[in-house]
Amino acid sequence: MGSSTSIDFTASSPAVARRLIGATLLVDGVGGIIVETEAYDRDDPASHSFAGPTARNAAMFGPPGHAYVYRSYGIHWCLNIVCREEGHGGQALGITRAHNALAVDAPPFELLPAPTKVKVVSGPRIGISKAVDQPWRFGLAGSPFLSRPFR
Repeated sequence: MGSSTSIDFTASSPAVARRLIGATLLVDGVGGIIVETEAYDRDDPASHSFAGPTARNAAMFGPPGHAYVYRSYGIHWCLNIVCREEGHGGQALGITRAHNALAVDAPPFELLPAPTKVKVVSGPRIGISKAVDQPWRFGLAGSPFLSRPFR
């Protein structure tokens, strides 16, 4: 897929998170439409990058458009996509730690922009205890697959 994606990963994390809604993400040919995202920024106390680079989060300080993969609550592999300039920081897809730091616009990933303009809703992020009022959770309006409805 290379650079054919129309998503600019050097943009701000909220802009990238919003733009990912409606895009199709495939891992080894398996995936679907992204219906929900959350944005986190380097200066955001809820972000894994807030305290600086560690062995766990090093991918977040690498080039934009690469995966940051970590276990959530020791159970689920979570996929994040690095955005902004370098240094700034899905279980069903078979995501594992092996996908950490790989480019999301090259195999085994494939990221296809939404084929048409989609309606995006936003609100506060969920499941965090810091910066809880930041309206950086985005979803595909009307999707029955959201983790929880937007208010």
